[in-house]
Amino acid sequence: MFRSTVAGIIVTLMLAAANANAEIKTREIDYEQGGTKLQGYLAYDDAAQGKRPGVVIVHEWMGHNDYVRRRAEQLAGLGYVAFALDMYGKGVRAKDPQEAGQMAGRFKNDRKLMRDRAAAGLEVLKKQPMVDTSKLAAMGYCFGGQVSLELARSGADLVGVVSFHGALDTPTPQDAKNIKGKILACHGGADPFVPPEHVAAFQKEMEDAKVDYQFISYGPGVVHGFTNPANKNPALQGVGYDEKADRRSWKAMQTFFDEIFGNARDTRRAGR
Repeated sequence: MFRSTVAGIIVTLMLAAANANAEIKTREIDYEQGGTKLQGYLAYDDAAQGKRPGVVIVHEWMGHNDYVRRRAEQLAGLGYVAFALDMYGKGVRAKDPQEAGQMAGRFKNDRKLMRDRAAAGLEVLKKQPMVDTSKLAAMGYCFGGQVSLELARSGADLVGVVSFHGALDTPTPQDAKNIKGKILACHGGADPFVPPEHVAAFQKEMEDAKVDYQFISYGPGVVHGFTNPANKNPALQGVGYDEKADRRSWKAMQTFFDEIFGNARDTRRAGR
C-alpha cells in the first residue's frame, strides 16, 4: 500500500515537472508562392505526443500581424499545430483600411491566386513532422474567412473550415461540390459588409452542394470584426469588437474541432 502511494506521488511529480518545462513553441517560416516571398508563423505545444491535427489560419485584410499570431498560439494551447499563413508577402502590411481594401481586392478579383496562395500555406503546415495530414482544417478572420472558404471550394484536403465574420460570396458557387469537409461560419448579425443576400446565397450554395455546414449569427448589433479587441475604436464604421460574440464563437470553434478531429486532442499535456 505504501509503495503504491509513493509510486503514485512520484508519477504525479514527474508529470508536474514535465508540464512546468513544456511550453508553446513558435517560429517564423519563410516560403514562396508564384515568385512572392512569404513568411508564416508556426505554433505548437512541445509537450504533446505523437502527430496532431493541423490548422492553417488566414489573417484579416490588414495583413499577417500579431493578432493572427496570437490566435495561432491559442490553437497550439488547445493541442493543435497551427500555422498562420501569409497572403500578401513577407513584411507586407496595410497602413490603413483603404490600402487593406486594395490588397484584399487583388485576391477577391483573382480567385485562382487566392486559392493558390492559401494552398501554399497549407502545404507548409502539411510538411511539419508533428502534423497528422489526415486531420487538417482552415480558419480565418474577415478576408481570411473568405480565403478559407475559397480554399475549401478548391477541393483542398480539409476536414473542416471555420470562418469568423468572413465574406461569404464567391463567383463560382458551383465549386461547393468540391468541399470535402464540414463548414462553420460565425457571422455578425448586423454586419454591413456581408449583407443578407450574401448570407442567403451562401446557405443555398451549401445546401445545393449538400455540404455539412453550420451558420451561427450573433446579435443583436454584432457587426464586422467582432473577434478582434483592436476594433474597440475602429477606424471604419460598421466594424466593432464584441466580447460575447468573440467568446461564443471561439467556443463554437472548439466544439466544431472536437467533432471533426475526434479524440485527436488526447495528445495534449495534462492540465490543458
